Formats: sequence, structure tokens, C-alpha cells
Amino acid sequence: MKFEDLLLEIDGFGRFQILILLILCLTRINLPMHFLLHNFLAATPSHHCAIPHQEAFVNLTTEEILLISIPREPDGTFRSCEMFSQPQYHLLLNSSLQPDNNSITQDCRYGWVYDHSQFTSTISTQWDLVCEQRGLNQATATFFFIGVTMGAVVFGYLSDRFGRKIMLLLSLGCSVIFGMLSAGSVSYSMLAITRTLTGVALSGVSLIILPLGMEWVDIEHRTFAGILTSIFWSIGNMLLALTAYLVRDWQWLLVAVTGPCLLSIVCLWWVPESARWLIANGKVKQAHKHLLKCARMNGKKDFTISLEALRRMTTEKKPGESFSYISLFRTPVLRKISLCAGIVWFGVAFSYYGMSMNLTGFGLNMYFSQFVFGVIEIPAKIVMYVLVNRIGRRQSQAWTLILTGLCIGANILIPKPFTSVRSVIAVMGKGFSEAAFTTVFLYTSELYPTVLRQNGMGYTSFMARLGGALAPLVFLLDDVWRSLPEVTYCGVAVCSGSVAFLLPETLNVRLPEGIEDIE
Repeated sequence: MKFEDLLLEIDGFGRFQILILLILCLTRINLPMHFLLHNFLAATPSHHCAIPHQEAFVNLTTEEILLISIPREPDGTFRSCEMFSQPQYHLLLNSSLQPDNNSITQDCRYGWVYDHSQFTSTISTQWDLVCEQRGLNQATATFFFIGVTMGAVVFGYLSDRFGRKIMLLLSLGCSVIFGMLSAGSVSYSMLAITRTLTGVALSGVSLIILPLGMEWVDIEHRTFAGILTSIFWSIGNMLLALTAYLVRDWQWLLVAVTGPCLLSIVCLWWVPESARWLIANGKVKQAHKHLLKCARMNGKKDFTISLEALRRMTTEKKPGESFSYISLFRTPVLRKISLCAGIVWFGVAFSYYGMSMNLTGFGLNMYFSQFVFGVIEIPAKIVMYVLVNRIGRRQSQAWTLILTGLCIGANILIPKPFTSVRSVIAVMGKGFSEAAFTTVFLYTSELYPTVLRQNGMGYTSFMARLGGALAPLVFLLDDVWRSLPEVTYCGVAVCSGSVAFLLPETLNVRLPEGIEDIE
């Protein structure tokens, strides 16, 4: 007897599974509030060089002081990173006579003055992460995703070794500790370290939630469970926009998005360990207890199964055999799956975070952009629920990723003044990008056998977080060519989408238990 047959006897999608999924979904809301927090945490308001000795300009207005002290851009705005070495009083007579001589300008030497109308405080204003220090501002997101990358490797292995639930609780507990330490940071170095450690901790949450839910659900409802879990990411996306709108100080914003992890820890005590994992690892007594509880809650009170029957379902291991990340590449079919899935995950995350962290690039208010980007994800997920069951996982994965790249590429060609058209294309691209992300989570959890599923998710999550870590840094390429970041996101999305055609189809296929089921 396979575990899938056992699920049919106890009802593979009854009250027991629905309760588990709802608790896991509430926990998932925490993730986007941290993963996309950089948009508001490190927002850079308009700024200009601080002007020394302003008391000397007693007869001039603030606007006139700026006029003679700060050079203007061609569009009339004041430059952010330069000031005149000496006041240019002739500009009071004709402000259009901007000097062409760069020798009379200099970098900001006395700090910066920031516009606080939108943000009370961000890490940019706290530690002057602008101009020459702009790279450090973008690196904050990279540090976080480096942490997520390391966490994917660590928690992928540990959750296969010690169980899903205990590692999920550990990752949430560490998320609370490091999230609060981030909020109390007194230097940029402290913030970089604590955000990296927060990324490590939250990676466990991201990695474990979906497989833990999926391993309790039957084949028929597996897609629905995956889409439902994913929808709560979008809800978290929208809640981040609301939270950031209400909390304009970066430290209190960190507290606000970290606090819900405590509630998740309390709720998770009602979620059992994966019976599928327990059986695969020979812990049949615990699995037996959880299965009987599931049957009772689902109204199958006549259900009985012996411990001996469960032992026969245990995946046989050869003497001394253990599974690790190396096991993903030992056999030919698994090797091909792992290489292709890694490329796909990199492309999905790279393009998703490239779009998600460019909220001001489409002419919309950043809070509204964040909210709309969250809203568009929900219909995208619902459409994917239909598509992955109609045309299959492979076609859905490939085409959503390719169309994401084409939308990014289209916005390179559309002129900046066409704000409405660019915004519509961007929202469509975000929808396709989220559809690709939704599919890849579901698809990957079906590609790997139970004995290696978390190792497989850990490896692919590592590749995704590598893409997420590089995505913010690509924005710095606009110094080379203004459109180079978008060209990069477009090219990676299209190429990785094409690789998805090489993966096997998993529609209506039983979840594999051992490596022999794959090979």
C-alpha cells in the first residue's frame, strides 16, 4: 500500500487538512512582509546637499538659497549629489543660465537634507546611504537574500533529517529574535548582520510550509492546496502596503512586520508532523497516532491500520544509506531534474524580485503599486489553478516565465511619457511573474521523492534566493546603460522559461516516495 491509498481511506481533504492548511496559510502571510520590505525600509526620498552657513543668506528665501547653492538637472530638479563650491548669485537674475563648468561644483561635503513628507525615517536617511553610498542601500536587500540562500541549504537538510514541524517552529522563533534585533540596530553593520540572520531564519518558513501541507493532501486536491497557500502570499503583499502606509518609521515598521511571527508560533502547536515523513523515516508510532486523529476529525471513525502495515510502507534504505544534496545529482533522471529546476527557480526569483523592487519605475505611487502588485497576483493564481490542471505543470511553468520576460522587454521599448501603458504592461508582467512563482512551488514539490523532497526544495530554494540576492544589485547597472537592468531581467526570464520545457510532467502523477520511483 502507498501513502496515497492511505489518504483516500481517511479522506485526503477533510476538516483535518483544511485546518492544517489555514494555519500554515496564516503563517505564510509573514513572508512577503519581510521579503519585499526593502521597498519601504530602504526607500530613498528626494534629497540635496546640506548647505553650510545658511545664516549668511539672511535676505534670501529657502528656494533662492537652493538656487544659488545647488546645480539643477536638465528637467529643472535640483541635483542630489552635487553642490556649487561657491554661491552662484547671478542665478538669482536668470536661473536658466546654469553653469556648464564642472570645476565649480563639488560632491556633498556637509551631509544631505531629506524630504520627510513621505517617510519619517528610512535606513537611507538614517545612515546617508545615497550617492556614493547608494550601493550599500541596495546591498541591504542582497544581505537579506544571502541569508535566505544559506537558510535554504540549512533548513532543507535539517527538515528532512529532523522533521518539518520542529524546524518550522525553530525558524519562526529565530525570525522573531533577529527581526527585533534588526529594529534595534544602532549601526549599518548591525542592521546588515541581523537582516542576514533574519533571512536565514525566514528561509525555513518559506521552505517548509508548502511541503508540510502538501504531504497531508491527496492527489486530487494537491493543486488547490498549493494555490490556496500561495494566495496568502499575495494577501501578505497587500498587508505590507497597508502597514508601510501607516508606519513611516523604519524601526517601527520592522517591529510591525515581525510581531505576527509570534502568533504563528502559537498557532503551529495544532499542526501535526507530516505522517508521510514519519513513515518514510520509520517513526510509525507517531504517524499512526496522527493518522487516527486525522480519520476521527474527518469522520472516518471506522478507520484502522496496524503498525505493521505502516512499517511495510517505510521506504527501504540500504545499510548505511543516507540522503543529502549530493543524492540529487547521483542518478541520471534526478540529475537532469535538479539542473533544470535550479535554472528555472533562479529565473523565477530573479525576474519576480526585479519587478517587485521597482515600485517607482512605472509612474505610480509606491504604496499603490505595492497594493496593485499584490491584488493582480490573486487572479493570476486562480487562472493558474485551472491551467496547471488543463495544460499541465510544464507548459504553465515555461510560458508564464517567458511572458514575464516579454512584458519586461516591452516596457524597455515603450517611451517613459506613456505612463498608463507602461503601468498596465508592468501589472501584466507582475501577474505572469507571480503565476510562474506559484507554479514552481507546486511543480517542484511534485518532482522530488519524499526521501529527498526537502533536500530538493532546499537546493531549488537556494538557487531562487541566489536570484533574489542578485536582483537588487542589477539596478546599479543603470549607470552603465539606463535600460541594462530591464534587458537583464528580460533575458534571464525568457531563457530560464525555455529550460522548463526539459522537465517531466507531474499532472495526476502520484508523489514519488523513493529514488527508484523517479528513475
